[in-house]
Amino acid sequence: MSASTESDRGGDDMDASESTTPSGPDRRTRLLVAGGVVAALVAGVVVWLSTRSAEPATPEVSTLSGGDGGGEPVYERLADPDRTMLRDTAGAVLAVFTDEARTAVITGPRRTFAEPEATAATVTTTSWVRLLPRPWAEGAEHADWFEQWWATARDDTSPDVLQVATEYLIGAPDARDEAGVRYRGDASFGPVKPTGVGRQEQSDFYDYLGVPWEFPDGPSEQPDKSRYGSVDCSGYVRLVFGYRLGMPLLGTNTQGQGIPRRAYAISEFGPGVALVRNQFRRATEYSRLQPGDLVFFEVEDDPQTLDHVGIYLGLDDRGHHRFVSSRERINGPTLGDVAGTSLLDDGGHYSTAWRSARRL
Repeated sequence: MSASTESDRGGDDMDASESTTPSGPDRRTRLLVAGGVVAALVAGVVVWLSTRSAEPATPEVSTLSGGDGGGEPVYERLADPDRTMLRDTAGAVLAVFTDEARTAVITGPRRTFAEPEATAATVTTTSWVRLLPRPWAEGAEHADWFEQWWATARDDTSPDVLQVATEYLIGAPDARDEAGVRYRGDASFGPVKPTGVGRQEQSDFYDYLGVPWEFPDGPSEQPDKSRYGSVDCSGYVRLVFGYRLGMPLLGTNTQGQGIPRRAYAISEFGPGVALVRNQFRRATEYSRLQPGDLVFFEVEDDPQTLDHVGIYLGLDDRGHHRFVSSRERINGPTLGDVAGTSLLDDGGHYSTAWRSARRL
């Protein structure tokens, strides 16, 4: 395999000035205790609440929210971004489909996501984020492919984008496929730097998995054994949307049919539709977001380059806009508040660094 360049294989990170404690078997537990984060366990959550190896509890399922379920649904067209909203006969929103994007938000059973080791905040939502077989276009509700997809998707409670994203948080239990590949479980950010301070970027989804990967745009990659179980921020997004949920992935940072490697490339010309464009200043367009959207940040030295990406979860129980991302300081994916709150609207490190958003 040819040597990988930073522009192709490289990752993205939080402020490089923030140092990291070297890892160990309980790397994140020690870090969080040192950070003074104490939170009570939250009853009935969908995500993993401790380092126990038990499978997550199945969420309590209720009927699809809104309306009496009778009569024909109503499709409504909205703009900015162009999208189709599906309502029941009582006017309740059943789903939202955005032109050029594959992510669809469906109203379903209420569930709560939490990471008590890293924050006392929780996110309770009725939004289930699923991928359409193809990008949405006006009038697609009349297509045979959509009718077949919707017949299953409307009542589907299998892991969606949000649940899959939480399957890599602190203490998340491991699971392996038939080939023995660990495809989920507590992920780290990357190996400790040679200096002993901070963690290395450039851990992609195939490093976490420990499997080689051939990309359609040319490069073939071999996993780095020292990075097994690790994903940087964009590698985490690619693990969730690409490897786990089936969106095409690119091996470079060029425009193409798939998700590029780096955060700046995903924001600039990734699949889907740009919701908030980078104006090289703090973004505040919260009303444009829906769960499952990607949010991008400028947190390092170059103010012209977006270098961090997360997945928007929605409003938490304190009314704040919360996201989940893989970070150096906490050593892996988190929705918590250790070494910087995972919020877009509190004036903190990431809040002031938020620049753009995209719906895949």
